Amino acid sequence: MEIRFKPTELPGVLVVEPAVFPDSRGHFLELYHREKYRGHGIEPDFVQDNFSHSAKGVLRGLHFQVRRPQAKLVTALRGEIFDVVVDLRPDSPAFGKWLGVRLSGERKTQIFVPEGFAHGFCVLSETADVHYKCSQLYDPADEGGILWSDPELGIAWPIDRPILSGKDARSGSFREAVSLISKA
Repeated sequence: MEIRFKPTELPGVLVVEPAVFPDSRGHFLELYHREKYRGHGIEPDFVQDNFSHSAKGVLRGLHFQVRRPQAKLVTALRGEIFDVVVDLRPDSPAFGKWLGVRLSGERKTQIFVPEGFAHGFCVLSETADVHYKCSQLYDPADEGGILWSDPELGIAWPIDRPILSGKDARSGSFREAVSLISKA
Protein backbone atom coordinates (compact mmCIF):
# COMPACT_ATOMS: atom_id res chain seq x y z
CA MET A 1 0.00 0.00 0.00
CA GLU A 2 1.36 3.40 -1.00
CA ILE A 3 0.80 6.84 0.48
CA ARG A 4 -1.57 8.85 -1.74
CA PHE A 5 -0.95 12.55 -2.35
CA LYS A 6 -3.98 14.30 -3.84
CA PRO A 7 -3.82 17.84 -5.23
CA THR A 8 -6.72 20.16 -4.39
CA GLU A 9 -8.18 23.18 -6.16
CA LEU A 10 -5.86 25.41 -4.09
CA PRO A 11 -2.34 25.35 -5.59
CA GLY A 12 0.13 23.63 -3.27
CA VAL A 13 -2.47 22.28 -0.84
CA LEU A 14 -2.43 18.47 -0.77
CA VAL A 15 -4.61 15.88 0.92
CA VAL A 16 -2.46 12.97 2.06
CA GLU A 17 -3.78 9.47 2.67
CA PRO A 18 -1.06 7.58 4.58
CA ALA A 19 -0.62 3.86 4.12
CA VAL A 20 -2.19 2.10 7.12
CA PHE A 21 -1.08 -1.40 8.08
CA PRO A 22 -3.69 -3.09 10.30
CA ASP A 23 -3.27 -6.42 12.05
CA SER A 24 -4.74 -8.23 15.03
CA ARG A 25 -2.88 -5.91 17.44
CA GLY A 26 -4.14 -2.65 15.92
CA HIS A 27 -2.47 -0.71 13.15
CA PHE A 28 0.72 1.11 12.13
CA LEU A 29 1.31 4.11 9.85
CA GLU A 30 3.99 6.68 9.15
CA LEU A 31 2.70 10.16 9.98
CA TYR A 32 5.63 11.68 8.12
CA HIS A 33 8.58 10.40 6.10
CA ARG A 34 10.72 13.25 4.79
CA GLU A 35 11.90 11.60 1.57
CA LYS A 36 8.50 10.18 0.61
CA TYR A 37 6.75 13.48 1.29
CA ARG A 38 9.41 15.56 -0.46
CA GLY A 39 9.01 13.39 -3.53
CA HIS A 40 5.46 14.73 -3.77
CA GLY A 41 6.19 18.42 -3.21
CA ILE A 42 6.04 18.63 0.60
CA GLU A 43 9.51 20.09 1.02
CA PRO A 44 9.59 22.29 4.14
CA ASP A 45 11.96 21.49 6.94
CA PHE A 46 9.54 21.12 9.84
CA VAL A 47 10.93 22.68 13.03
CA GLN A 48 8.04 22.47 15.51
CA ASP A 49 5.33 19.92 16.29
CA ASN A 50 2.11 21.08 17.96
CA PHE A 51 -0.73 19.16 19.57
CA SER A 52 -4.19 20.34 20.59
CA HIS A 53 -7.00 18.60 22.43
CA SER A 54 -10.41 20.21 21.97
CA ALA A 55 -14.04 19.57 22.82
CA LYS A 56 -16.96 19.38 20.39
CA GLY A 57 -17.85 22.75 18.89
CA VAL A 58 -14.45 24.36 19.51
CA LEU A 59 -13.19 26.38 16.55
CA ARG A 60 -9.50 27.30 16.45
CA GLY A 61 -8.44 29.92 13.90
CA LEU A 62 -8.19 31.20 11.31
CA HIS A 63 -4.50 31.82 12.13
CA PHE A 64 -1.49 32.88 10.08
CA GLN A 65 2.02 34.23 10.65
CA VAL A 66 2.62 37.68 9.15
CA ARG A 67 6.38 37.91 8.42
CA ARG A 68 7.41 34.26 8.77
CA PRO A 69 4.60 32.18 7.24
CA GLN A 70 4.33 28.57 8.32
CA ALA A 71 3.73 25.51 6.20
CA LYS A 72 1.79 22.88 8.16
CA LEU A 73 1.09 19.18 7.95
CA VAL A 74 -2.12 18.59 9.92
CA THR A 75 -3.36 15.23 11.25
CA ALA A 76 -6.42 14.44 13.37
CA LEU A 77 -5.14 11.66 15.63
CA ARG A 78 -8.45 11.09 17.41
CA GLY A 79 -11.94 12.36 16.68
CA GLU A 80 -13.07 14.35 13.66
CA ILE A 81 -12.44 17.93 12.58
CA PHE A 82 -13.40 20.18 9.70
CA ASP A 83 -10.07 21.70 8.65
CA VAL A 84 -10.05 24.97 6.67
CA VAL A 85 -7.33 26.78 4.74
CA VAL A 86 -7.58 30.20 3.09
CA ASP A 87 -5.17 31.35 0.37
CA LEU A 88 -3.57 34.65 1.45
CA ARG A 89 -1.06 34.83 -1.43
CA PRO A 90 -1.95 37.92 -3.52
CA ASP A 91 -0.24 36.51 -6.63
CA SER A 92 -2.08 33.16 -6.43
CA PRO A 93 -4.92 32.31 -8.84
CA ALA A 94 -6.76 31.04 -5.74
CA PHE A 95 -6.23 34.22 -3.67
CA GLY A 96 -9.09 34.61 -1.17
CA LYS A 97 -10.47 31.14 -1.81
CA TRP A 98 -10.93 28.56 0.94
CA LEU A 99 -10.97 24.79 1.18
CA GLY A 100 -12.54 22.64 3.88
CA VAL A 101 -11.58 18.99 4.46
CA ARG A 102 -12.80 16.55 7.09
CA LEU A 103 -9.92 14.87 8.91
CA SER A 104 -10.42 12.04 11.36
CA GLY A 105 -8.43 9.66 13.47
CA GLU A 106 -10.40 6.86 11.87
CA ARG A 107 -9.47 7.74 8.26
CA LYS A 108 -5.94 9.01 9.08
CA THR A 109 -6.13 11.61 6.27
CA GLN A 110 -3.78 14.61 6.51
CA ILE A 111 -3.71 18.02 4.87
CA PHE A 112 -0.54 19.81 3.79
CA VAL A 113 -0.87 23.59 4.01
CA PRO A 114 1.93 25.54 2.28
CA GLU A 115 3.22 28.91 3.44
CA GLY A 116 0.88 31.80 2.70
CA PHE A 117 -2.38 30.34 4.03
CA ALA A 118 -4.56 31.00 7.05
CA HIS A 119 -5.54 27.82 8.88
CA GLY A 120 -8.23 26.78 11.31
CA PHE A 121 -10.48 23.90 12.27
CA CYS A 122 -13.61 23.07 14.20
CA VAL A 123 -14.28 19.91 16.19
CA LEU A 124 -17.17 17.71 15.04
CA SER A 125 -16.74 14.76 17.44
CA GLU A 126 -17.04 14.77 21.26
CA THR A 127 -13.30 15.56 21.44
CA ALA A 128 -10.45 15.71 18.95
CA ASP A 129 -6.68 15.40 19.22
CA VAL A 130 -4.86 17.26 16.43
CA HIS A 131 -1.16 17.14 15.60
CA TYR A 132 0.49 19.54 13.19
CA LYS A 133 4.04 19.97 12.04
CA CYS A 134 5.17 23.57 11.33
CA SER A 135 7.97 24.91 9.14
CA GLN A 136 8.59 28.00 11.33
CA LEU A 137 8.71 28.43 15.08
CA TYR A 138 5.59 29.98 16.54
CA ASP A 139 6.01 33.66 17.41
CA PRO A 140 2.98 35.23 19.13
CA ALA A 141 4.13 38.71 18.05
CA ASP A 142 3.95 37.58 14.40
CA GLU A 143 0.50 35.95 14.56
CA GLY A 144 -2.56 37.24 12.76
CA GLY A 145 -6.12 36.06 12.65
CA ILE A 146 -9.20 36.20 10.44
CA LEU A 147 -12.66 35.99 11.96
CA TRP A 148 -14.15 32.57 11.28
CA SER A 149 -17.40 34.11 10.00
CA ASP A 150 -15.90 36.75 7.68
CA PRO A 151 -18.67 37.34 5.11
CA GLU A 152 -16.23 37.99 2.26
CA LEU A 153 -14.83 34.46 2.61
CA GLY A 154 -18.21 32.81 3.19
CA ILE A 155 -16.77 29.65 4.71
CA ALA A 156 -19.43 26.94 5.04
CA TRP A 157 -18.51 25.76 8.53
CA PRO A 158 -20.54 22.71 9.63
CA ILE A 159 -21.33 24.35 13.01
CA ASP A 160 -23.38 27.46 13.80
CA ARG A 161 -22.21 28.64 17.21
CA PRO A 162 -18.58 27.68 17.75
CA ILE A 163 -16.71 27.91 21.02
CA LEU A 164 -13.97 30.49 20.44
CA SER A 165 -11.01 31.81 22.41
CA GLY A 166 -11.18 35.52 23.23
CA LYS A 167 -8.39 36.13 20.73
CA ASP A 168 -10.18 34.29 17.92
CA ALA A 169 -13.46 36.11 18.67
CA ARG A 170 -11.63 39.45 18.19
CA SER A 171 -9.91 38.48 14.92
CA GLY A 172 -10.11 40.88 12.00
CA SER A 173 -11.44 40.57 8.48
CA PHE A 174 -9.85 38.92 5.47
CA ARG A 175 -9.09 42.39 4.02
CA GLU A 176 -7.39 43.46 7.26
CA ALA A 177 -5.25 40.30 7.13
CA VAL A 178 -4.22 40.98 3.52
CA SER A 179 -3.33 44.58 4.42
CA LEU A 180 -1.27 43.41 7.42
CA ILE A 181 0.65 40.91 5.27
CA SER A 182 1.29 43.43 2.48
CA LYS A 183 2.86 45.86 4.97
CA ALA A 184 5.22 43.22 6.41
